[in-house]
Amino acid sequence: MNLLLRYFSVLLCAMLVRHAEAQEFNILHYGAKGDGTSVNTSAIQKAIDLAGESGGKVIVPAGTFVTGTLVLRSKVQLVLEEGGVLQGSPLRKDYGTTEHLALLYAKNITQFSLSGKGTIDGKGRELVQDIYRQLKAGTITDPDWKTKRPNEKSRVSLFYFEACAGISVRDLTLKDASTWVTHYENCRDITIDNINLESVAYWNNDGIDLVDCRNVRITNSRINSADDGICLKSTDPARYCDSIYVADCFIRSSANAFKLGTSSVGGFKNITVRNIKVKDTYRCAIALETVDGGFLENINIRGVEGTNTGGAIFIKLGHRNKNERYSTVRNIHISDVRVEVPAGKPDLGFETEGPLLRYPPRIKPSPEKISSVSPWNYSYPDSSAIVYRHNVFPSSISGLPGHNVENVSLENITIRYAGGGDTSVNFMPVDSLHIITEAASAYPEFSMFGELPAWGMYIRHVKGLSMKNIQLINHKEDYRVPVVVYESAQLVLDNITMEAPVPLKRIVVEKTSGVKKKKLRYKATYE
Repeated sequence: MNLLLRYFSVLLCAMLVRHAEAQEFNILHYGAKGDGTSVNTSAIQKAIDLAGESGGKVIVPAGTFVTGTLVLRSKVQLVLEEGGVLQGSPLRKDYGTTEHLALLYAKNITQFSLSGKGTIDGKGRELVQDIYRQLKAGTITDPDWKTKRPNEKSRVSLFYFEACAGISVRDLTLKDASTWVTHYENCRDITIDNINLESVAYWNNDGIDLVDCRNVRITNSRINSADDGICLKSTDPARYCDSIYVADCFIRSSANAFKLGTSSVGGFKNITVRNIKVKDTYRCAIALETVDGGFLENINIRGVEGTNTGGAIFIKLGHRNKNERYSTVRNIHISDVRVEVPAGKPDLGFETEGPLLRYPPRIKPSPEKISSVSPWNYSYPDSSAIVYRHNVFPSSISGLPGHNVENVSLENITIRYAGGGDTSVNFMPVDSLHIITEAASAYPEFSMFGELPAWGMYIRHVKGLSMKNIQLINHKEDYRVPVVVYESAQLVLDNITMEAPVPLKRIVVEKTSGVKKKKLRYKATYE
């Protein structure tokens, strides 16, 4: 009897295994046509729904399958075989009326994956043209489109996943959304590995946006985006980004490569970055920003290589929220960084370049008066905003009066600047530190203080900063000093080398207590 029971148990297990292996749902079997013109939304959705009943694989074979919004289900594996393309419809009407428009949409589901050697293509350029047609016809409405451009709610992401858990995205090519490419909101347990993300089709093409997400790994991926490459945000005061790991990625961006913020209501903690390469990036390789009352703490970044990048490191505590809650920034370690900062715009040649800096509308420079202004960095036109000319911006770490950035360690860092700071371009003398704008409520960006009197590093309202084994190199003669430290405390400068053509200027430290210096080297070089 026991032998008979054992036999039937083995037989049942074998049947279950065969059944599990057989749960494949090829979209061709449900009427999908890979001809690049037929709209296959209902056919593909049917395959997804059937796979979701018990869990299974939805197969997208070779071919180009046009579709509108697809709603994913728990325990579904969406597999794009080599040559298989999910192509977003170029018509806005095919994406419905949900608050967050997306080609792939998921909410409150668990354990699903996207994988394969295929491509998900949002056809962002064509879709935006149809969005403009619909706006002009009044079919859809948008308060921004006439003065700026269609806002994010009018445009379509490749992914919008909300309150989901157990997400895996591997090996795919993702391209050409018309807004944030992949948007994860309040999700947890995410693995993103070996993806190739190419999306420079339109404004706000952030590559990967994690909003109040937890337990995320992003590895071995290439990102080329017309906005921030990998960006963590926090929009809920009761939530925050926690336990995020990014490693072995390449990023090219017409904004920032790796960024925390701008939206920073809840906060960010336990963020680890390892071995990223950054190239042709308009703003900073690393930007850490909290300006909406959130916290930013326990950040560990090691191994950053940047070439043709607008800035190396930008850390900012600001206060643009309207309530009394202040942001906090503490416990940041950044090491093993090599960045080259050119003159001019590093993202020249992008299909969608970052905007030129301008003076705020209706403000004009006065040659007779030294003043400090936070430049305007918006991409939409204003006839009263004139171009803000500036020299190469330094890296910066800054808080606000009474609200310091705390406990920052910079170690083994080399930053090479093009230099050439010229007083005829813009001028901020080192004896005018007190007039430099705090820009407390401004949009945070490495350019937000305008012209600064330092070419290498600007530090203000920082308590507990250690800089060890730092090399700052300026390739052309510059009117500015290499480092400015102002209104700070507990500063350690250990083995700092500053190289520039003659005449070489010294570090300036003012209104700063508890300063320890050793092995400061000033090397005068000639071109």
